Amino acid sequence: MENDKVKIHDKEFRIFITRDEINSRTNELGWEVSKKYKGLNPIFIPILNGSFMFAADFVRACTFDSDMMFVKIKSYEGMASTGTINFQLGFEGDIKGRHIIIVEDIIDSGNTLMEFIKETEKHEPASIAVVSLLLKPDAVKHEIPKDYIGFRIPNAFVVGYGLDYDGLGRTLPDIYQLDI
Repeated sequence: MENDKVKIHDKEFRIFITRDEINSRTNELGWEVSKKYKGLNPIFIPILNGSFMFAADFVRACTFDSDMMFVKIKSYEGMASTGTINFQLGFEGDIKGRHIIIVEDIIDSGNTLMEFIKETEKHEPASIAVVSLLLKPDAVKHEIPKDYIGFRIPNAFVVGYGLDYDGLGRTLPDIYQLDI
């Protein structure tokens, strides 16, 4: 491991999930999803900003034709949810009758995902599935689909591989956990 600790702003973080573990699990998820969606030409919808790194690697690991559509939703400031879901970039086209695969970096409370799924359902897709790199089972407050999960993690703050703390840490290739 190159750096097992990093400092971002005023907080120290320690390595939690390595890039090799992320790569291996992402490829496994791509294989699992490929078995179900091959020949269906689904639309991947990564939720920006956090999922961009995972989405790029995950979609490359899938072995079928697909379309991409990005949405941007903001619900965090610093290390806490604002409680408000802000859709900053919405659907770019028609999704009616299409299979939708929402790509998330992390399912925490589930507030953002629940609101986005409600919005997506209004457009009458054929189906909606969720793939998320991380899930905090102890933090989830809503009954939401969790079809494909990379890692189940404790309710601790993490950064790296697309996840940030006040705008920093996204480009770390590993995932780091707040060092308490």
